Amino acid sequence: MNESNPSGPVQRRISPRRIALMGSVAAVAVAVLLGGPSGFKQIPLPTWSNQVQAAETTMQHPADFADLIAKVKPAVMSVRVKMEAQDSSSNEEALPLQPGSPMEKFFRQFGGQDQQFGQGQQQQQRRAVTGEGSGFFISADGYAVTNNHVVDHAKTVTVTTDDGKIHNATVVGTDPRSDLALIKVEGGNFPYVKFADHAPRIGEWAVAVGNPFGLGGTVTAGIVSATGRDIGRGNDDYIQIDAPINRGNSGGPTFDTEGNVMGVNTAIFSPSGGSVGIGFDIPAATAKNVIAQLKDKGQVTRGWLGVQIQPVTSDVADALGLKQAGGALVAEPQSGSPAAKAGVKAGDVITSVDSVKIKDSRELAQKIGTMSPGASVELGIIRDGNQQTINVTLAQMPNQQQAQAGSDQQDQSQSTPRLGLTLAPARAEGAGNQGVVVTAVDPNGPAADRGIKEGDVITNVGGTSVSTPSDVQKQLAQLQKAGKHSVLVRVKSGEGMHYVALPLATG
Repeated sequence: MNESNPSGPVQRRISPRRIALMGSVAAVAVAVLLGGPSGFKQIPLPTWSNQVQAAETTMQHPADFADLIAKVKPAVMSVRVKMEAQDSSSNEEALPLQPGSPMEKFFRQFGGQDQQFGQGQQQQQRRAVTGEGSGFFISADGYAVTNNHVVDHAKTVTVTTDDGKIHNATVVGTDPRSDLALIKVEGGNFPYVKFADHAPRIGEWAVAVGNPFGLGGTVTAGIVSATGRDIGRGNDDYIQIDAPINRGNSGGPTFDTEGNVMGVNTAIFSPSGGSVGIGFDIPAATAKNVIAQLKDKGQVTRGWLGVQIQPVTSDVADALGLKQAGGALVAEPQSGSPAAKAGVKAGDVITSVDSVKIKDSRELAQKIGTMSPGASVELGIIRDGNQQTINVTLAQMPNQQQAQAGSDQQDQSQSTPRLGLTLAPARAEGAGNQGVVVTAVDPNGPAADRGIKEGDVITNVGGTSVSTPSDVQKQLAQLQKAGKHSVLVRVKSGEGMHYVALPLATG
């Protein structure tokens, strides 16, 4: 579904320029994994105050991970692909290695023979290249999981199992949105692992096994640093881990201490291209759903509601007259979408799906994304302060579309000091037929603090459509007279439609 979180301050997105895919082809360092176990020695916790005297709390600390690794390592493989050289733009922030550098020697010694080190892209574009990643068996008959970016455009795929044997493999299906792929390895009676059936807890140990720099069977350990991370790649529910992972770890598993796969390594946060201990995994729940569909039909279909949504912050809740923040605010139902056909409107707050409460916009997107096209869902919404339900039949998610907004403006505008904005009719400024365009923003005003920028188009103020600056002034005056402390403004920007709650100045 094309749901987005245009204004979402809920969680800071990490710039895509600093997110590196860990897979194969090309010249630099990128990877992902997790680390660490969870049995503990009996360690008494200290008494923190004289007022709180609890029974002695103990934790167990494992001596090592040897038994766990002996159990799961045979199911992990190194994945090697050959493909036609891609343009440098497909190398996802790859950083070239300089000739004669220590890292060049390291790569040449350990599985980097086919990389081009500082020799430019021209030679790379003329020949086939080899890339490496990781993967793991999920069944004895040879089905295995890896990353989409590891096998994307592959001419041939071979895997090396933990016992050193080399097998040919074919790609069964790929899903670029989740960055997952299912491959089938020739042969049988392979050792395999299972996905975890529960989400990991922050602080839980995790262990990664993979093929960094071509060094197959490498084990690293750490903890789950965070969950529900949004790194700007379509899915916003990544597991963050701190185990050292690098190029070649892509597609490898991260295990919990029971030996189940809690996540699939996919990216690292890396200003330099090397591991800095911030990696991201696709959660087991997501991987299970995607892989099951790839095995069944070779592709993934997702339910699509067709709304742009954003979180209901405390400011937004106040502007809407809600008792508490929560749910997902509909910024815009897309034309012809299931939501629009069912009567969902901009300004509605979706609070539940099939009577199950929705905490925020991200949870709504995740919930709908796991449903099948054609499924009928009951949405609980709040509209104009009243609770009601709407039945929607989901469609299949189309290709992502990006909303566009007007841009360069000139003056001929009127100042709106209450908001710290200078506005002009959008039609007069060539920014569309509806709303008023922002021609200037007071850097010290409330609108600037909340992210409104020049070129944004305001289409609605306090539930009333506006087409001139005087419409905006009139609506603000009425709201202030009614004793409102904030106003909900609907804004069209380069990221699409969203709402912004602005405080109303007194006096």
